[in-house]
Amino acid sequence: MALDKAVEADRPLRAVLGRYATGVAVVTTRHRGRPAGLTVNSFTSVSLEPPLVLWCLQGSSTSRAAFTGADHFAVHLLAADQRDLAVRFAGPGDRFAGLRAEAGRYGLPRLDGTVATLICHRDRTVPAGDHLILIGRVLEHRATSGAPLLFVDGDFHAGPDGSSTRLPHC
Repeated sequence: MALDKAVEADRPLRAVLGRYATGVAVVTTRHRGRPAGLTVNSFTSVSLEPPLVLWCLQGSSTSRAAFTGADHFAVHLLAADQRDLAVRFAGPGDRFAGLRAEAGRYGLPRLDGTVATLICHRDRTVPAGDHLILIGRVLEHRATSGAPLLFVDGDFHAGPDGSSTRLPHC
């Protein structure tokens, strides 16, 4: 019952935070010989020199041991047509069952069809409230053309295809 009250109390804040559109990523790793992965929308760049990114993991996640115990992780920025992949990696069970995910460098599961992929060495993990912030040093990266998958107001949307006018450098 206390959990239900906490969820209800958090609902207005979640609605406000949900107004901020984010990209959707699947983060993968390999720990003790097994692949692990989950959907996140808390991914962001931190620094270009050195090249650092971060993402947030719920402290109670069943994937916590895999991501805090592995030295490397891959961040796959999903394409607009990969909603099913986002849902698969957000749900319970074996997220890799029946999925073709080639082992790339460092043995990391690599997902096909994404608009970008970053291979990272876990630099540090920082506790923050009910989450952990995982900071990774980017070792490799690649990007392709196409629209990214976005998440806003509790739903998925297609992002721009990259042909829009870019803002000038400030």
